[in-house]
Amino acid sequence: MVPALRYIRGACGPALGGFPGGFSSAGRPAPGRSWPLCQGGRPASTRSFDVVVIGGGIVGLASARALILRHPALSIGVLEKEKDLAIHQTGHNSGVIHSGIYYKPESLKAKLCVQGAALIYEYCKQKGISYKQCGKLIVAVEQEEIPRLQALYERGQQNGVQGLRLIQQEDIKKKEPYCRGLMAIDCPYTGIVDYRQVALSFAEDFQEAGGFVLTNFEVKDIELAKESPSRSKDGMKYPIVIRNTKGEEVQCQYVVTCAGLYSDRISELSGCDPDPQIVPFRGDYLILKPEKCYLVKGNIYPVPDSRFPFLGVHFTPRMDGSIWLGPNAVLAFKREGYRPFDFSARDIMDVIIKRGPAGVRAQALDRDGNLIEDFVFDGGVGDIGNRILHVRNAPSPAATSSLAISGMIADEVQQRFKL
Repeated sequence: MVPALRYIRGACGPALGGFPGGFSSAGRPAPGRSWPLCQGGRPASTRSFDVVVIGGGIVGLASARALILRHPALSIGVLEKEKDLAIHQTGHNSGVIHSGIYYKPESLKAKLCVQGAALIYEYCKQKGISYKQCGKLIVAVEQEEIPRLQALYERGQQNGVQGLRLIQQEDIKKKEPYCRGLMAIDCPYTGIVDYRQVALSFAEDFQEAGGFVLTNFEVKDIELAKESPSRSKDGMKYPIVIRNTKGEEVQCQYVVTCAGLYSDRISELSGCDPDPQIVPFRGDYLILKPEKCYLVKGNIYPVPDSRFPFLGVHFTPRMDGSIWLGPNAVLAFKREGYRPFDFSARDIMDVIIKRGPAGVRAQALDRDGNLIEDFVFDGGVGDIGNRILHVRNAPSPAATSSLAISGMIADEVQQRFKL
């Protein structure tokens, strides 16, 4: 179980003598107290940071953790718009630890997924986070699917995925007694985990190393500090001002954005390119009745159709013992619309003015309406753009790849900003 985290809610006024809610000045809970969710003030020093990470999902938290472990002398803060961490894409996914079999050889997705899966397993072992390496079968049920299955097996071999083997009908039954198919790829390295638990553990590592997490901080503006007698000193050292919807602000030298569903809008706020644009599609799952869960032991996937950018409807075990079946892919009328009738006029207008491929579960589109399949990281130009690194497109398998992505981001930040 991950201990309760120390949150700092909003950019409030200075607190003297320590943290409210029982924190000592060393940043630890007072004797006999856990780490509650803090309300109110915070030390004045946390108004300014060397580096700010925008986004408290698994990629943002992994990146903040990597940065502070590599640069312990720097002051680093995470800004999250919600009151809790990791509740959107991190908290709404199937929980699969992907092996890296699907992705184009030499792509960032392939490299970071294979590296990331190994790192996630190692991290969970070190931290005592429960996971199950339950494996996966990718099953061909039609003769015409077998060439695609064999090509996928070869791709997995090229990507360095561990333990792959092609199996026939009898071995399929041994692995999954209630599954029927002509041929399958047995992928024993696939697993499942609760990614929100992993993300909260990243946050705890980050805070224990001296980092700060500010929740309820929805970014509204990113701009250069204005010259004035009262803030000229901070303006020189911390030239970027990040302001939230309540008018509170923090200053920093450099920014890394990991804003997930809002990555395009945060980029635009900073004066950088709004493309690629995020287009939200909702995936719905069905859940097997508890008395039917014995039918599925591990992940069971169909052979993917290369015409579509998703993996198809599949069976996925969960850490709580339930079995999910899905997802479908339907256009979401709100970026955080988890219910069928959640609606945001701005979000749907952003979508319908872009041309997208029909029948595709789009995640990010370029300005010509083409699907972007790989991870995208970029910066900008000018006084602000030169101080920002944007994680623009980090779709599945970003959770699996989070520790590998964070290492790459830390490398890029160090090189780009000469830390």
